[in-house]
Amino acid sequence: MRIDVLTLFPEMFPAVLGTSILKRAAQPVGDRAALVSYHLTNIRDYTTDKHGKVDKAPFGGGPGMVMQCQPLWDAVQAVEAQDPAPATRILMTPQGRPLRQSIVEELALLPRLLVISGHYEGIDERVIDRLKPMELSVGDYVLSGGELPTMVLIDAVVRLIPGVLGDDESTHHESFSPGAGGLLDYPHYTKPREWMGMEVPPVLLNGDHAKIEEWRKEQSRERTRDRRPDLLGP
Repeated sequence: MRIDVLTLFPEMFPAVLGTSILKRAAQPVGDRAALVSYHLTNIRDYTTDKHGKVDKAPFGGGPGMVMQCQPLWDAVQAVEAQDPAPATRILMTPQGRPLRQSIVEELALLPRLLVISGHYEGIDERVIDRLKPMELSVGDYVLSGGELPTMVLIDAVVRLIPGVLGDDESTHHESFSPGAGGLLDYPHYTKPREWMGMEVPPVLLNGDHAKIEEWRKEQSRERTRDRRPDLLGP
């Protein structure tokens, strides 16, 4: 998968993309090519303003500044021309659809993502209308820009690309995933068997896999009822 990121602050990304799972996914292993490649583009490089500005005050008045159409439009056209693979355009915005695991799973199957990280008060609506990106939100709150949500999206998607985690089954039973029935994950335990007076549940120690599976499903349902009853439906 190719992931293009269009941003005014590309310097925010290398530390995240160059660490842990995201780093390993972009490295070849033996005869296997890298599973993902990251490409950062500074939208400011495409402005025609002699001072390098990409924003102006909003028509109608009001606080803040608005990103202009031309730099973003030209940046998208130039970046998409760099690779023949069709790009799925995504705009990270608090006004977008909530990012769900089901959306992440769909995006992980695509050959190329082009993620736009907005900034300032917003982006001129006309360029959004022309680009027609998928608009996604990481929550009902507002951040300084779309860079952090973009990193969240990339992490969620890349770890689901087959081969990235080594054991693809490990993502199947996570919270919100098909193996968990869309519910929250069950609690996990490891050594030691006793810690600060708290014991590991005995069912996990008896080797009866059918009972363990039954216990885990019930724990998943109970945890979902307590923490996220909205996931259980009406």
